[in-house]
Amino acid sequence: MNLRYYLRNRIHKDSVTYHSLHGDMVSARMGMTVEQYIWRSVNISILCGLVLALFGFFFGGMIVLAFKSGNVGLYNVFNLQVPDFFYTAAFGQYIQVLTVVICFAIGTYVAYAGLLRFPRIEKRNRAVRINLTLHNAVAYMYSMPRGGAQPMIIFRSLSENSNIYGEVALEFRQIVRDADFFGFDMVSAIRHLSETTPSEKLKNFLEDLLSVIESGGNMSEFMSMRVRLYQDEARFEQKQFLNVLSIVAESYVTIFVAGPLFLIIIMVVMGMIGGGAVLQLSMVTYALIPIGSLIFILLLDLISVKTEKTERYVKTKVLEEYDDVRIIQRAGEESLFAQLIHYDKIRNLTHLLKHPFDSFVRNINHTFYITVPVALIYVAVMLVSIPRYSNIETFIDVVDDHIVLALLIIIIPYAVFYEMWARKVIGIESLIPDFLERMAGINQVGLTIAQAIAIMVNTNLGLLSYEIRRIKRDMDWGANFTEALMRFEERVRTPSIARTVTLITKASEMSGSIGEVLSIASSDSKMTEVLRRERSTEMFIYTAIIYLSFFVFMAVVAVLTTQFLPVLANVSLGKLASAGSFSGIGKIPIQTFGRLLYHTCLMQAIFSGMIAGQMGEGSVAAGVKHSCVLLLISIITFNFII
Repeated sequence: MNLRYYLRNRIHKDSVTYHSLHGDMVSARMGMTVEQYIWRSVNISILCGLVLALFGFFFGGMIVLAFKSGNVGLYNVFNLQVPDFFYTAAFGQYIQVLTVVICFAIGTYVAYAGLLRFPRIEKRNRAVRINLTLHNAVAYMYSMPRGGAQPMIIFRSLSENSNIYGEVALEFRQIVRDADFFGFDMVSAIRHLSETTPSEKLKNFLEDLLSVIESGGNMSEFMSMRVRLYQDEARFEQKQFLNVLSIVAESYVTIFVAGPLFLIIIMVVMGMIGGGAVLQLSMVTYALIPIGSLIFILLLDLISVKTEKTERYVKTKVLEEYDDVRIIQRAGEESLFAQLIHYDKIRNLTHLLKHPFDSFVRNINHTFYITVPVALIYVAVMLVSIPRYSNIETFIDVVDDHIVLALLIIIIPYAVFYEMWARKVIGIESLIPDFLERMAGINQVGLTIAQAIAIMVNTNLGLLSYEIRRIKRDMDWGANFTEALMRFEERVRTPSIARTVTLITKASEMSGSIGEVLSIASSDSKMTEVLRRERSTEMFIYTAIIYLSFFVFMAVVAVLTTQFLPVLANVSLGKLASAGSFSGIGKIPIQTFGRLLYHTCLMQAIFSGMIAGQMGEGSVAAGVKHSCVLLLISIITFNFII
């Protein structure tokens, strides 16, 4: 408690020092005071210091042991007389205590400094997420002034759609909060948001919006120009990201393909001489490659320009909340409701039996309900069926291939259905710009959106034609236009479709003439499609490089397995009995090295495929198909060719 009191006094006395931290915390929307964050940071820093101090205790013991044995690596070329005190137990204790104190101080300082910079990092991340969907949010805001909506109504509507527009909608929620709870007028609330938002782009937009509001300018025209401006900036940001991604891809090939390959060659040669490289090669195979690849995937995810996840929330109203509404209870209808529930269950089961693969396409994770039990049963039957080998290496050599086959049983269906879903979604999203352009043209001649949908049923838009017919059928069966579009969004479930549907439904609620809004939505969808194609084209070459580097990696490992290991295994011990360091060749675990080299190829196949999907399509799930292909190549190569 005394420490917390000291921190509180220090913050109050030196508020200028913590002013930037306070600003970063406000922009990061961390929801705590500076005093609370400093106190939490101190506690975490002390914990990190204690962990590093424990490491320092063992490290100090190693230093003392090395000093006493004379293996310090520092030669006494000046023939200095070392006091006997340095060889006593007390000196060793002093060294350990000093090491513990130094490690504790370093760990605490580094952790505390890192935590003080964390709000700035989170602020920068929020700025990236805001800039990513700002043009979509401005397009949504543009659809409302055309129907006569006032600015505060626009901000409130956008803030209610944070599940669709992400961080930028949460920023506009600050305006609503300041106006509703803190007594700000609209201009003051907008100005306060412009001062605290982490996005420079949003800050400039709000300042210009204030100028338009205070001068009585045309808000619709202002937002129309800003939407087109932000769309052009998005393409420039995409090019910058692709340049960074190309550097990262080249770094991966150098560090995690060429680097482990070089280490493996050195370790195999050294293992042939002394036999001590098995543990090191195991660390490379089972620790360095998986952990390094996972860190690399996380790095790609952090720097990637990715769309935020969207989710549609449906509001329901309970009649009991209205006191003036009389509810009529009718007896004898319980059996009818029970029949409806039974019918829904039968209908779902019938649909599943008629279309068994639709459930897997809609939700790829459902494949695990079947493939995981099948794979476990396969492994269990395999373990029961194989003979009991006395040599553990022979046992592993028999089992590992079946473990990989069980893994393929799990991931191949996942990859297949994910690819089916991705192709369907990409096909629909590529046709959305044409669909919106035709809708805009029909609406501009005076027809309503519902009438435009009826006309669009007869057009040929590939995969989208089926969805248009379903929208029309929902409307024929009594659903309004908004409900039909929301069902379409639920079937496709992509951020782009969600934002397009939200924009169209809100614009149609505000006005019947939304041709201009549809045109902007069409250009936005077209830009998104162009950016996706540019990324796919640019990253295809790096996906090919990953495949080629894997083939080179596997070829080198195959040469080591087939040419190098068998030759050394047949070397006569008698001829090398007095060969110095080469006398250890007779103890070489050849089968162990062969197993480790094979497993290294399997690890590279799994993680190289994932990284290829992360770079090329922005998703690890998209890389599962690459992992399947590389795993199959590895199994076939090492079991049927080598």
